[in-house]
Amino acid sequence: MKRLFLAISLLITVFVSSCIPHKDTLYIQDKGTSIDSLQTIVEQQKPYRVQINDILNVRVKALDQDNVQIFNPIGNGDLNASGVERSYFDGFTVDLHGNIRIPTLGKMNVLGYTTEEIEQMIEKKLLAEEFKETANIFVTVKLTGLKYITTGEIGSTGTKILFQERVNIIEAIANSGDIPVTGDKKDVLIIRQYPQGQKIHHLDLTDINVMQSPYYYIQPNDMIYVKPLRQKAWGTGTNALQNIGALATVLSVITTTILLLQRI
Repeated sequence: MKRLFLAISLLITVFVSSCIPHKDTLYIQDKGTSIDSLQTIVEQQKPYRVQINDILNVRVKALDQDNVQIFNPIGNGDLNASGVERSYFDGFTVDLHGNIRIPTLGKMNVLGYTTEEIEQMIEKKLLAEEFKETANIFVTVKLTGLKYITTGEIGSTGTKILFQERVNIIEAIANSGDIPVTGDKKDVLIIRQYPQGQKIHHLDLTDINVMQSPYYYIQPNDMIYVKPLRQKAWGTGTNALQNIGALATVLSVITTTILLLQRI
């Protein structure tokens, strides 16, 4: 009986430690103030600067569209191609030297510039070499979708593309099937590309202050990695009911085994 008591005590200890606290499953909790307090959240997002292998969508408009037709894709490609595929073939890829090639204008270095700055550069060059001020040209430059990668303990892993100017980490995760109970929301990793190489940034998605982080908004080519909680490695249930069921089964087996051994 003493052994049975020790075994039961050990199992109960394991059961308690294997439970995932409810507060660890919630997003953006206000941990510092009361529920009815007023708090101003200051969003921080620096303008994105173009990197190597980015694909830019460039459009030029004018009073006479025939004069700028060469700068805009005709759209007679593969009719079965998706919007993402068409963007890939019609867009301007930033090469290893940071250049894009534009008809009649040739190579332009865009590495490290924002899309707004590139618009001004193209417009200035067009007015200097191809058009007069009276042409009223209008240039727009956009990234062909915001591409990012999700991996680890998340609903759907792989490459994702969202056609938005701004995407925060919560939106990106929601678009990837959310983080299950066994995923660590308190230490989500953002692996980001920089000219000098890659850097890893840590975000606590359970804290409302994450919205003030400079990494709250993701950037193109970010990798989002969600670590599994240790409970996942232990193989315990994802909720209390499953844990209770597992505990009851193990206790039943141990009790039966001890009773059989006592009869021998």
